[in-house]
Amino acid sequence: MAQESPKNSAAEIPVTSNGQLEDSHEHGFNRDLKYSLPVGLGLSETKITSRGFDSAKEGIVEAGPFPSKGSRAQQKSGPVVLADEVKNPAMEKLELVRKWSLNTYKCTRQIISEKLGRGSRTVDLELEAQIDILRDNKKKYEHILRLAQTLSTQLFQMVHTQRQLGDAFADLSLKSLELHEEFGYNADTQKLLAKNGETLLGAINFFIASVNTLVNKTIEDTLLTVKQYESARIEYDAYRTDLEELNLGPRDANTLPKIEQSQQLFQVHKEKYDKMRNDVSIKLKFLEENKVKVLHNQLVLFHNAIAAYFAGNQKQLEQTLKQFHIKLKTPGADAPSWLEEQ
Repeated sequence: MAQESPKNSAAEIPVTSNGQLEDSHEHGFNRDLKYSLPVGLGLSETKITSRGFDSAKEGIVEAGPFPSKGSRAQQKSGPVVLADEVKNPAMEKLELVRKWSLNTYKCTRQIISEKLGRGSRTVDLELEAQIDILRDNKKKYEHILRLAQTLSTQLFQMVHTQRQLGDAFADLSLKSLELHEEFGYNADTQKLLAKNGETLLGAINFFIASVNTLVNKTIEDTLLTVKQYESARIEYDAYRTDLEELNLGPRDANTLPKIEQSQQLFQVHKEKYDKMRNDVSIKLKFLEENKVKVLHNQLVLFHNAIAAYFAGNQKQLEQTLKQFHIKLKTPGADAPSWLEEQ
């Protein structure tokens, strides 16, 4: 007897005369399909299409759209976190970069407009005159500082040479009996000059240190505030220009929100500009008072020390150092110098 031919797998699915799945076997087929699907994809997430034998798409399983986050959250237990409540650090950084770029663009445009003579700038004549004087004085004080440092270096070399010369004269005074007194006088003179030179050097170095603090710390700190004030002024003018341009244009539903936002930004930068202008005025006032006091004392010290040294008035020279509470130390040594031990 001829063997029965193998049955086609599709022929095992009973169908009715119109080609539809028989209801009695449909649930069983869906149940078997459920176990053959990947984990996480339920029958509720699929759509089954079964056509007749003559259809080219018979038995095809089509995956339907996933349910929304809200519906899936209801199927699972545990807390539900809404996406709107989660802050995205990358988006926050992107927003900061956007604001910085926009502000930089506006300020750059304002600077270029001012240099080309097309943009207007806010000018405080009195304040800017004081700033110009301060910058000019700083350059002049720096020049004095460099000259004083050169004088200190040259004086140090001279004192060092005089000390060596005095030691050489003293040595020859002991070894040359016929010229003992002559070498001795010169040895004493050179040592006295070296001692007075060391005292003058202490006064000059104290002058240098004080002026250096005034120029490179006190004045520089004020100029840093001035730079912040100038940046605030540029921002203020940039946003002021934006607001003026918007006010000159049409006023409708599209432009009114932009004008309102521009007005708010303008007010923020105006307050910042006013604050920085006030800070600069206060610092300039205190700097002027401090500068006069410091330079008065240092100029008196410098004059008295130089005059006493070249007049050969050792007593007056030492008295000048005591007046300004200057203690002499040997360079590079913590112990008191031989002059302090006298």
